[in-house]
Amino acid sequence: MSATGLPSDLLARLEAQLGPGGLLTDEADCAPYGIDWRRLFPGRAAAVARPSNTGQVSSIVGLCREAGIALVPQGGHTGLAGGATPDASGRQIVLSLARMNAVRAVDPVGLTMEVEAGCVVQAAQGAAEAAGRLFPVSYGAEGSAMVGGMIATNAGGINVLRYGMTRSLVLGLEVVLADGSIVDGLRSLRKDNAGYDWKQLFIGSEGTLGIVTAAVLRLVPRPRYTETALLAVHDPEAALRILSAAQDGLGDTIQAFELISRCSFDLLERHAGLSCPLPPSPWCVLLEAGSSLSGLRDAVEGTLGEALERGDAVDGVLAESKAQAAGLWSLRERITECEAHQGKSVKHDVSVPIPAIPAFLEAADRALAEDAPGTVANVFGHMGDGNLHYNVLVGPEHDGAAINRLVHDVVDRFAGSISAEHGIGQYRVDELARRRRPEEMALASRLKRALDPDGLLNPGKVLRG
Repeated sequence: MSATGLPSDLLARLEAQLGPGGLLTDEADCAPYGIDWRRLFPGRAAAVARPSNTGQVSSIVGLCREAGIALVPQGGHTGLAGGATPDASGRQIVLSLARMNAVRAVDPVGLTMEVEAGCVVQAAQGAAEAAGRLFPVSYGAEGSAMVGGMIATNAGGINVLRYGMTRSLVLGLEVVLADGSIVDGLRSLRKDNAGYDWKQLFIGSEGTLGIVTAAVLRLVPRPRYTETALLAVHDPEAALRILSAAQDGLGDTIQAFELISRCSFDLLERHAGLSCPLPPSPWCVLLEAGSSLSGLRDAVEGTLGEALERGDAVDGVLAESKAQAAGLWSLRERITECEAHQGKSVKHDVSVPIPAIPAFLEAADRALAEDAPGTVANVFGHMGDGNLHYNVLVGPEHDGAAINRLVHDVVDRFAGSISAEHGIGQYRVDELARRRRPEEMALASRLKRALDPDGLLNPGKVLRG
């Protein structure tokens, strides 16, 4: 055995496969790969394998399977559920896809691009933009998050309302299975009804069924005109009425519809020095619309004017430039960072049916007031697709697990989901097992056993054991 606790012959064979710089074994070098972004799930990697091509990924998986060593696939390491960190045993190897970062091809006519799993999402967006197209998945961590992780977690973000989750934008995948075999499904077809759509098994599976090494992604035409507005509203019911009116008046030009609480703006001012450009209000709505046709601004102004006339909005601002629009979005994008500066919080990435959002918020607030006094709910998120981040600011006297259950119980009452876009990871494993129907969990376990019979791909994530 080596100093890492792994068989010495395994390390030697991995080094031979990966070449110089491809395998990290020094404890200091491995340490950054063993802690999640929120620093809630500290682990210790026995080694970090850094392949530069799919063949090397296949070799790593095969060698580790022979030795009975678990692998933890890792991308940009930006997840919020601890889904890409090893456990504390020091017996798991992190498989980092960071060196597989090429944009292989962009097809502006067919509206597709082929990228490797380690490509940073922002780099993929940039390659699409250079071709005059848009890759529409967009979220706060896009400057560090990687395409493989985006696919493995079925990432959402601000544009789901118009373009859907990542799942809707993946046309083909290349995947390495638990036995080391490579399945090449890198097709760019929009219509392919030949047999099972197996790629869907791996999207959102968090590396527990196979390792995504490359993907063909769907692009969309880049809107020539974009309008961004911030509206002050009294309550979520008013925000819901504005959403409905915007759907009528703006149709599918609506790209984002975000709900932001007063608590979020207080945190932004306190920890980032960012002020809301509107007078204080209990809630705000951030709306963005995009189109390749002229006349969008008039349509947005009309929709906002009607909202003000009805009294659904009490004030508003429509960005006059790209810089002003970016400033409005910076308010939304920095909420999580400012929340972290405030102290401990119990995060909930939940979804409920869109019409139920006001009633859900009222019920969740009431449950907190009754059973967790002294806590404060910081609420923000993608109201247009039913996904809210109902995060609870807590003190040392509060039990995070109890608050988690409390909020999720309310989510269940509204037939919602305890994970809208962040995934299960380690963070929600027990809650998933407690809340999903037994037959659903049994089916998930059968899939896991079929594709990873030895349980060596990202163990302890999504499913127990």
